[in-house]
Amino acid sequence: MHRVLGLIRFCCGRLPTLHWFPQRELITIVGLAVAAAMLGSLAGCHPASSLEAEQTASATSAAAVRVTAGPPVRKTLRRESVQPGQIEAFEFTPLLAKLPSYVQKLYVDIGDGVEADQLLVDLFLPELKDELRQKEAAVVQAGAEIELAAAAIRAAEAAVTTAQANIGLMEAGGIRAEANVTRWQSQYTRISQLVAGGSLDRKLEDETRDALKAAEAARAEVRAKVEAAKAAFVQSQADLAKAKAGEAVAAARRGNAEADLSRVKALLQYTQIRAPYAGIVTERNVNRGDFVQPASIMTAKPLLAVARTDTVRIFVDVPEMDSPRVEAGRAGYVSVQALSDRIVEGKVTRTSWVLGANRTLRTELDLPNPQGLLRPGMYATAHILLQERPDVWVLPLSAIVREGKQAFCWTVRDGRAVRTSLTLGLQVGNEVEVVSGLKGAEAVIQVPGQSLQDGQAVVVRPADNR
Repeated sequence: MHRVLGLIRFCCGRLPTLHWFPQRELITIVGLAVAAAMLGSLAGCHPASSLEAEQTASATSAAAVRVTAGPPVRKTLRRESVQPGQIEAFEFTPLLAKLPSYVQKLYVDIGDGVEADQLLVDLFLPELKDELRQKEAAVVQAGAEIELAAAAIRAAEAAVTTAQANIGLMEAGGIRAEANVTRWQSQYTRISQLVAGGSLDRKLEDETRDALKAAEAARAEVRAKVEAAKAAFVQSQADLAKAKAGEAVAAARRGNAEADLSRVKALLQYTQIRAPYAGIVTERNVNRGDFVQPASIMTAKPLLAVARTDTVRIFVDVPEMDSPRVEAGRAGYVSVQALSDRIVEGKVTRTSWVLGANRTLRTELDLPNPQGLLRPGMYATAHILLQERPDVWVLPLSAIVREGKQAFCWTVRDGRAVRTSLTLGLQVGNEVEVVSGLKGAEAVIQVPGQSLQDGQAVVVRPADNR
């Protein structure tokens, strides 16, 4: 407007002075002429039809809503429980002395790899070796006592046999003595009858009577010997039983001696510290000549510590909401920060099954570590797969509109917004699975506004799917 007024003043200044025409009216006439010329010029440049089209487009553009839209994405959706943790050795064993002793020799140092049952430390305990020799001698002595008892048993068995034979001999003599008594008794009866009849002399009767008495005395003697032989047999049996008991005592004594010897040998084995399994020495606290205290002393320190690293483990605490889906065998992996977030595949090995005081489930994953890259103490993040939906349609969560339990999205059809009902599935972060409602070719409005109406005209700007 200022330029137009400036132009009018310039033109009026160039006109000859008309003393008969007032200056204010002259300016008004020139201004009207210049405005008419400008309107004519503008009308020549823009026909009436172009102006109408521009006005229509402007009105349409004002009514349409600019939106960002794109099709749903086909992908595999995974829900994971991601928890921080720390790599730990599968086994870690501090090795302490059983007995107070001196370090005689060290075979390893920290960082050395060891094999199972490999000798690591020799300890020195001289009085234990002397006790070993004493126990060995006691075993030898007990063995000799057993041999002596066995000989006594053999002698007692022979005495039993002799006593038994002597009983048989005495019993046979008793039979002879009994027969002799019977003979002389019969002889005495017959002679007594003859003497009474006057056929024989009484002197012969007396002699026969004396012979009968002698036979009876001999019988009594044999009977006594039989009883003595039986008593000797009983004594020999008792001696045999005593000899056998002596052998049992000697055997028990040898058993005790052997047990003492085994105990000392076992204690001597503690003077050799060996690796419980294949692993790496992670700690050393002694040198040669050091006096070491037994493990029973509270202040005792381990001589060495060994860690098993061919397999390592990580413990994580899974929140209560994820715990029902965490069980042994569940797939997972671990990313290790110190190894440039290297991924190590693994599985859930075991869980505590019960939730702890902080409402979390203690969960362990075992990881193979053949090259020893995973070191105990490394910070790591465990990813435990809870749910997986392979090859499903996925929409961003911002595209979903919910009304109560109903869910829908806005799609674009022929330049207009169309409300489309959906059935949703798994939600992971800012993405959600579409179970039904879309075929995959639809243009879905990514961030629908609150004022969007069904059938409303929209202007689509493609979504950035990078």
